[in-house]
Amino acid sequence: MANSINKGVVTEYARASLPRVLGIWDVIGIVVGGVIGSGIFLVPKSIASAVPSPVLMLGVWVVGGLLSFFGALTFAELGAAMPEAGGMYVFLREAYGPLLSFLFGWTLFLVIDSGAIATLTVAFTSRYLPYFFRMTPLAVKVVSVLFIVFLGAVNYVGVRAGANLQNVLTIIKTAALVGISGAIFIFGKGNVSNFVNPAPGPFNMSLLGSFGVALVASLWAFKGFEGSTYSAGEIKRPERNLPLGILGGSLLVLALYIITNLAYLYMLPVDAIAKSDRIASDAMSLAVGPAGGALIAFIILFSIAGAANQNILCSPRVYFAMARDGLFFKRIAEAHPKYRTPHVSIIAMCVWSILLSLFFGTFEQLFTYVVFGLWIFFGLTVAAVIVLRKKRPDLPRPYKTWGYPVTPALFILAAVFISMNSLINEFRNAVAGLIIILLGVPAYFYWNKKRR
Repeated sequence: MANSINKGVVTEYARASLPRVLGIWDVIGIVVGGVIGSGIFLVPKSIASAVPSPVLMLGVWVVGGLLSFFGALTFAELGAAMPEAGGMYVFLREAYGPLLSFLFGWTLFLVIDSGAIATLTVAFTSRYLPYFFRMTPLAVKVVSVLFIVFLGAVNYVGVRAGANLQNVLTIIKTAALVGISGAIFIFGKGNVSNFVNPAPGPFNMSLLGSFGVALVASLWAFKGFEGSTYSAGEIKRPERNLPLGILGGSLLVLALYIITNLAYLYMLPVDAIAKSDRIASDAMSLAVGPAGGALIAFIILFSIAGAANQNILCSPRVYFAMARDGLFFKRIAEAHPKYRTPHVSIIAMCVWSILLSLFFGTFEQLFTYVVFGLWIFFGLTVAAVIVLRKKRPDLPRPYKTWGYPVTPALFILAAVFISMNSLINEFRNAVAGLIIILLGVPAYFYWNKKRR
């Protein structure tokens, strides 16, 4: 694999490698903690606005969850077979060659995960922190910077420190979702008719397009399971712990999301959800009073922090792998001699995320960029399972995708639909994301020429 890449770059930094210190619970923490961020608290408004029927709203969450799980099945096979730092970057490189894998890493850095951190930071500082403090525009920017710097510093001093923070935040947010749903069903005076009224309208192309827009929003809320593969080079017994962690974490998230949305609908009809910027807080306030809303807003801050931390914990490993292949800035290939983390890669990602959070758009604009770019590469990565079954039949596969080839094929079709739907319905944002991907082509040839 990597031995076909620029050996001079690899050898120079080989003395400082990344240690395998993460176990199965760390993988689950990365998956659950990375997926459950701001999405389940912010995205219901977008979904309810697009499909103003509770049946369709729940259908969007179920379809989005199943598609993500089908993707997780294939990522588990690839991660167990190639447990190296970089995850998707490595899978794409082995299936299609270095150009496509570079474009993924390039887009991940510029748009996908840096954009995710920026989006989460915008949600943290401008939507939920003002619930407790009056925030001037300057204060929002200062707190945004400090938020990213803190998470970057924790992960700089060791993968164990970053994973420990991730596990704590994951426990808090999982308990919070269970607590929200339990308190609403026990103490709230809701209405079960909200689960079915109003009924969906007649099927037509407009309804299909609206469902697609809502599906894009739900997939933002399910984004994150792929991050665990980026840290595959630091997972103990990756052939076992990586697949179990990805699949177990993905199923847990799906169950939590469905229960939470049922709780929201129990307290509020779908048209009220479409108008709510703080759906969990509003539902809890109706169920137990103002104190409940304040408590949930406080917990959401921890949830958003966990999702942002997962990106900083995992994504720098991709840029680290690119640099060791000679296809990115040379210093990003460095591993810290004491902390044994890709420290320069972490710093670079944090700096770019700060710039995005300060100067780049609103929450809705950011997640449209992120989802469009991500799903192009998601589809290609899942297709890599099929490509590598043909191209490298002798590759050891401790775990094989359940439902192959049907589940990968469904996921690939969904990825094509979502990307095209985004291009049609969010044309300006999607084209901007596509331009960023294509700008990586000359960048690739520049670094490839230097490598040679």
